Amino acid sequence: MATIPAKKPAAKPVVNKTEKVNEFMDKLDHPFKVEVQAVREIIKNVNKDITEEINLIFHNGAILEDKSGLLQGDYVDRRMVYFSDMKDVKVKAKRAALEKAVRKWVSE
Repeated sequence: MATIPAKKPAAKPVVNKTEKVNEFMDKLDHPFKVEVQAVREIIKNVNKDITEEINLIFHNGAILEDKSGLLQGDYVDRRMVYFSDMKDVKVKAKRAALEKAVRKWVSE
């Protein structure tokens, strides 16, 4: 008697919430809105498969090796990145460190 292998459950599709993020950003009234948008664009441009939600936290950031000092904090499950203003966002070394961290984070 032949057995039919059980079908694997279909993987949940990854939902890109870019439209919701766009709506959120359109309505955002914050003194650092321009800086937030600039950081968002840096991250989105690293990898076309990156999806968006409203929060930006490097979950499991503790596993990322970061010698640049960009990822801060000694939390067990995350690291934080701080930008003080647009000039800080545009610092080439900081931008390169952010791109490197995102690339590594996506590949983990």
